[in-house]
Amino acid sequence: MEAGPPADAGPLVFKGATVVDGTGADRYRADVRVDRGLITGIGRGLGAVREVDADGLVLAPGFIDMHAHSDLALLLEPEHPAKVTQGVTCEVLGQDGLSYAPVDDTTLPALRRQIAGWNGDPEGFDWDWRTVGEYLDRLDRTGVGVNACYLVPHGSLRMLAVGWENRAPRPAELDRMRALLAEGLRQGAVGMSSGLTYTPGMYAGTAELVELCRVVAQYGGFHAPHQRSYGAGALEGYAEMVEIARRSGCPVHLTHATMNFGVNQGRAGELLDLVDRALADGVDLTLDSYPYLPGSTTLAALLPGWATEGGPQATLARLGEADACERIRYEVEEKGSDGCHGVVTDWATIQLSGVRDPALAGAVGRTVAELAAEQGRSGTEVFLDLLRRDELATTILQHVGHEENVRAIMRHRAHTVGSDGLLVGARPHPRAWGTFPRYLARYSRESGVLTLEEAVARMTGRPAARLGLDRRGLIAPGHHADLVLFDPATVRDTATFEQPRRPAAGIEHVYVNGTAVVRQGRTTGARPGRALRRTDRGTRAA
Repeated sequence: MEAGPPADAGPLVFKGATVVDGTGADRYRADVRVDRGLITGIGRGLGAVREVDADGLVLAPGFIDMHAHSDLALLLEPEHPAKVTQGVTCEVLGQDGLSYAPVDDTTLPALRRQIAGWNGDPEGFDWDWRTVGEYLDRLDRTGVGVNACYLVPHGSLRMLAVGWENRAPRPAELDRMRALLAEGLRQGAVGMSSGLTYTPGMYAGTAELVELCRVVAQYGGFHAPHQRSYGAGALEGYAEMVEIARRSGCPVHLTHATMNFGVNQGRAGELLDLVDRALADGVDLTLDSYPYLPGSTTLAALLPGWATEGGPQATLARLGEADACERIRYEVEEKGSDGCHGVVTDWATIQLSGVRDPALAGAVGRTVAELAAEQGRSGTEVFLDLLRRDELATTILQHVGHEENVRAIMRHRAHTVGSDGLLVGARPHPRAWGTFPRYLARYSRESGVLTLEEAVARMTGRPAARLGLDRRGLIAPGHHADLVLFDPATVRDTATFEQPRRPAAGIEHVYVNGTAVVRQGRTTGARPGRALRRTDRGTRAA
């Protein structure tokens, strides 16, 4: 039997599959027929020119990554092995309030520098778009391995209208942000993201976000906030996001919903009580999480907000001023920087995962505390030196999570799955390659935190509903053939912190729009994905 043809090569049947359909309903055994990129039949004895022997395997809808940082990776390596090998068929880009559309000729260079640690900043790359619609067109022209949705990033709007100043927008500036946001939504974005521990998003007040969320609500989108604190002010930050949803009428999706750092150990229940009260009051709320304890971001993110005002060039200038460096030292070591969630930085928890400057490669995998002890300097001295030498591009892991919080949050009925995976650096977080099989292995098969049906629903049907996807996220007749076939006994993540780019085990076949992107555990090189654009009738391909 052949593993699966291209979408245009005739009908295909998965024979004798164990179907887990994405609704959370019990699994069942059936044949599933696919033709011209759509599911055309579910039953017994279905025939086709081509067949896949699915006996003993689970057939599920393709997994949806609700929090992805593949904004450039999809263009640089469009076959996208990191995600297709773990069964992902759709990603949500434009996260954390910072991405590459909309931009202009002034904001793009600074933005590229600011988030080089997230996405890289490749030499010679053709930045041939400026608007959301043009970026989505570029994805379609390139041809990509997975489908992609896009969130208009609030920080990028603020750069265009206000710059990097720490102040409220003037009326005309707020009007410009509203207009740019509406334009991006009309061009197909599914909502707006915000990054409220990152410059310049952190300078926005509640009222500004309410006004912008009202625009998002008018277009049927949702707000995906990286809120103001996952540490000392976590509960207050979540409460603000819920209040914004109440006041604006805009659905909210709490992205990478965690309760981290020592101050929040064992406190996930308090967050979930807040979520339950909001849901009971009619707030349209969902959330996502990743199944790991460490977080991941840039080293520069730990700086206090005042130190990053004015953009990357102004930040680097301050790092050369003795008075500014002493003030930074006080905030990160004694007060608790707002960039580090109001928590005093423990340098033993900050591990370097990637650098831009090859001369610093030996520091990757080491903690700032280890480097400081080796060099006979303080942690803050090493921190500031790395920022200067690597021009803010250093990426880190933050070992600040708690297993009991992770498990409690993933059990909640509003939960979906997001990897939050950075794909650059010598040793990025393994969640970029392992999130989805880790849920299926560690948290379903091995520990029983979630049933298989619940785990799949959180990766497929529920995120598809949040995104308003047109006939995706379920195994049902007439739905698009975004499908993953895996072995429930062997599926697991193999990516580790030491070897983070190892593909999953047990993912046998993956189809995007009816075309195989993984066949018998190996990538095919096919690029059948497309930009999924929000329309008045749901999110669909153009």
